[in-house]
Amino acid sequence: MREKLLEQLGIAHPIVQAPMAGVATPELAAAVTNSGGLGSLGIGASTPAQARAMIEQTQSLTSGPFNVNVFCHQPARRDAALEMGWVQYLAPLFAEAGIEPPDALSEIYTSFVEDDETFQMLLELKPAVVSFHFGIPSPECLSALKGAGVFTMATATSPGEAAKIEAAGIDAIVAQGIEAGGHRGIFNPEVTDEGLSTLALVRLLSRQTTLPIIAAGGIMDGFAMKAALASGAAAVQLGTAFVLCPESAANEAYRAALKSERASETRLTKVLSGRPARGIVNRLISFGEAKGSPPPADYPLAYDVAKRLNGAASKLGSHEFAAQWAGQGAPLARELSAADLVALILEESVS
Repeated sequence: MREKLLEQLGIAHPIVQAPMAGVATPELAAAVTNSGGLGSLGIGASTPAQARAMIEQTQSLTSGPFNVNVFCHQPARRDAALEMGWVQYLAPLFAEAGIEPPDALSEIYTSFVEDDETFQMLLELKPAVVSFHFGIPSPECLSALKGAGVFTMATATSPGEAAKIEAAGIDAIVAQGIEAGGHRGIFNPEVTDEGLSTLALVRLLSRQTTLPIIAAGGIMDGFAMKAALASGAAAVQLGTAFVLCPESAANEAYRAALKSERASETRLTKVLSGRPARGIVNRLISFGEAKGSPPPADYPLAYDVAKRLNGAASKLGSHEFAAQWAGQGAPLARELSAADLVALILEESVS
């Protein structure tokens, strides 16, 4: 299965760099691809014009394949009382940041399931791989991408989601364990989440699917990669491991947090965005999860609040409200170029 997947993707090594919207750059994706892995771009937080520019820049930096990831979340459920309740609860933090709380929230990210402009752009530019997070698009969309020669992947956090991915005709499953940093790809965040670990999920999926499985979550080095491959994965996906690479877009505060003792405490929370996502614990997370706190606004409305708060606070030199996504393996992050990190992971995987 591993050799077949490598051949289908056109890569030499079973290493996928996670898309990490807002952190992955054309330089990072190209460096990983040029090192024999599969580089990735996350465009879920980008406008169609921004996404086009990122893809075209990556195409100018590498002739190899790379992955473009999109968000397939359901549109936000609007509830004015809930939204304003959340905003007013955060009012003391806005006061610290020196600005008034917003009087209305926006859906700052358009779901790919409603974004025909981005869909048409992908059909035009034809990246080698398109992957889906938070769900899967329509059969018509998948058929068109396949007709354009695009290899497709989707995130599953459970055997049930993996079965839906396989039934839809998608080519590969990204098995995301609870250890993973950033947004959990769960299709419906309101249902019970078993919270399966990466290796448990890989083993479960290896018994039910014939599709290649890409293990994601807590994989920071070649030793973890070897364990995942031995458990039935055809490849591994690493995200937090690449954040400290000079090619990533992580700012200095994010890098400093990841290199500090704070990296040992991550939390899966809805506070920052309205959907479960794992990041380094900060004052916003602690405040938002305090006893008696109201539920956050739906995704991505809560993200609108958090970004406004962080934008104001960062101008005052405070980064305590920033989303610094990181997985449970964060303390194992290493500050190396992407090419050197890929080479080291491969060396560790055969030791």
